[in-house]
Amino acid sequence: MEAVTEFAREGGLVIGICNGFQILLEAGLLPGAMLRNTSLHFICRFVNLRVENASTPWTNRAEPGQVLRIPIAHNEGNYVVDPATHRRLVEEGRVILRYCDSEGEATPESNPNGSLDNIAGICNEGFNVFGLMPHPERASEEMLGSTDGLVIWESVIEHYRERG
Repeated sequence: MEAVTEFAREGGLVIGICNGFQILLEAGLLPGAMLRNTSLHFICRFVNLRVENASTPWTNRAEPGQVLRIPIAHNEGNYVVDPATHRRLVEEGRVILRYCDSEGEATPESNPNGSLDNIAGICNEGFNVFGLMPHPERASEEMLGSTDGLVIWESVIEHYRERG
C-alpha cells in the first residue's frame, strides 16, 4: 500500500472496487468506513447508479444524472462517514455515484446496503482516487447483462487522451 499511496500522492489514478474500496478506506486514501449491509445478507444483483459528478477522470464520458445499471456483490457495503466529512464530500462534488431507482431518484428502496445518503462511490480531494462498491468491470460487455460500466473505463481513457 505504500507504493499505491505514493502513486496516488503523485496524481496517479487509483480505483478501488468493492473490497478495493474498503482497502482505500482502511489505508486512509479515502474517508469513511464500511459496515455490514443493513439486511445482514450478502447481496449480488444489478443496481442503478446516478452519476453525481461527470467532470472527474472516472466519469467525464457520462452525463450528470445519467443512470447506470451495474452489479454489486458484497456483504459489507454500507458506507458511513461522520457528518462533517459527509457535508464536505457533498459540497466538494466528491460523491460521484449514488444508488437510485431506474428514474434516477435516490430513494431508501433503491439503497441496497444502507449506505449513508445512498452513496455508492466517492473520490479524494484530487479526484484521482475513486472508491466504489459496484463492479463496472462486470458490466462492460453485453453478454454480462450491461455495458454501462464502460463509461468508467472510457472516461479514464479520455482523461489520459486529454493529458496528451
